[in-house]
Amino acid sequence: MTTLAELTQHAGLPRLEAQLLLDAAGGGNRVTQLTWPEREASAEVSAHFAQLCARRLAGEPMAYLLGEREFFGLDLQVSPAVLIPRPDTETLVEQALLRLPASARVLDLGTGSGAVALALAHARPDADVWALDVSAAALAQAEANGQRLGLQVTWRLSDWFAAVTGERFALLVSNPPYIAADDPHLQQGDLRFEPASALTDFADGLSAIRQLAAGAPAHLLPGGWLLIEHGWQQADAVQAILHQAGFAEVASWQDLAGHQRVSGGRWPSATA
Repeated sequence: MTTLAELTQHAGLPRLEAQLLLDAAGGGNRVTQLTWPEREASAEVSAHFAQLCARRLAGEPMAYLLGEREFFGLDLQVSPAVLIPRPDTETLVEQALLRLPASARVLDLGTGSGAVALALAHARPDADVWALDVSAAALAQAEANGQRLGLQVTWRLSDWFAAVTGERFALLVSNPPYIAADDPHLQQGDLRFEPASALTDFADGLSAIRQLAAGAPAHLLPGGWLLIEHGWQQADAVQAILHQAGFAEVASWQDLAGHQRVSGGRWPSATA
């Protein structure tokens, strides 16, 4: 039989990744592995670990192999049905929290794993958080995350605003598909394994953003905000779309890497 230390040493992966995958395979957490490296792994654990390592070596994201990813302090379950939450998107949450009035309603469009909606619900228990997605599988994942975390969100299966006709909110947030169809990054890294419909609009990368900007006014209270995550080179184009749709106070905000990652605008109040 093979010891825990031997399994991780010969996995062909960075040490931390190997340790995390061995934990997922049932070999014990990192503390166990470091404390008792000479412990022998069962044949079942070894076989499961080998399968996970093979998938990782083929490029499959760690988040999918482990079935979880941390976002804004929350441990979220993820699967290939949803986009993997990324630190860049925390900028969207931070800007939303700065603009969310007390006890207000907020809608997350294209919620995926529920990351943004659940982060808002966790940070602001007074808020009435709604979230929607066109994918039933993604929405099921989001709802399961909400139940597991004990956070209240109103979930809706919807193609953008279709299922919220007549509803108005103080804040709309979205991380829509914004990668252009011909962008080579879609064939690289983790993106190869993520749902294409959550990454690209199969067009120029701006069509979903145009839909959001056009549909938002009918669902915003006077003075309400629309905040959208986008690609690092799209800020000028997104700002132009927001201006054209009639939004005021249009601006963009940087992510942790210093890239303009989120743009937004305020719908004019009735007295403006």
